[in-house]
Amino acid sequence: MSDERAASTGRGDRGDSGRRLSGLYAPFIEQLDITGVSISVFDDAGRQSTICASDDLAARLDELQFELGEGPHWHALRTGEPVLVAALTNEPDANWPIFDAAVRDLPVGAIYAFPMFMGAVTVGVIDLYRSNPGVMDARDITLATTLTHRVARGAVQEALHSATDDSIVDVPSAPAMRREVHQATGMILVQLGITATEAFHRLRAYAYANDRAVQEVARDVVTRRLDFSDLPE
Repeated sequence: MSDERAASTGRGDRGDSGRRLSGLYAPFIEQLDITGVSISVFDDAGRQSTICASDDLAARLDELQFELGEGPHWHALRTGEPVLVAALTNEPDANWPIFDAAVRDLPVGAIYAFPMFMGAVTVGVIDLYRSNPGVMDARDITLATTLTHRVARGAVQEALHSATDDSIVDVPSAPAMRREVHQATGMILVQLGITATEAFHRLRAYAYANDRAVQEVARDVVTRRLDFSDLPE
């Protein structure tokens, strides 16, 4: 009896989570000329949690930038200013050459990244994309900035909620919170006797060299199918 109630509650939580998450990204799609959106939040240690993505391609763009450590997403986070890539041209972008090369195989025409603030603190990034190239005019930039400000508190609250609620991970519109990546980073830190930053770079480099997702490699580390101390230098 109690097990059935728990299962029912879990399904209800996932439905409620899905509605909350779609409420965060839907205004961008409804009010701007864009195709998709993802929302990421950063904690005090600089670790990223992707709260939601409107579709698989938005999630993939977020994942690529997370894995490669470069792209409009990171530029917006560092500068605190919107990054507007109105057209992905044939000329590689010197600011993020690896991401630029990777995204050319995807049906993406334009990418925009808006830093998300609470007060003076940057707490995350809103990543938007269009299937076709397109320039954001001043009105669209102002509107996107306003929408970003409106969802900031809800996004942070969702990140805090997700950190203690495993049901969030199963919501289709919410890419995994990457707890496994953080856990794997800690395990690699111990295995190699290096800093957390170096451990994450090792994890990401291994994934890139083997053409695998960072989270997939992290899962192997956490489940002890992969031990970095066994790898050649």
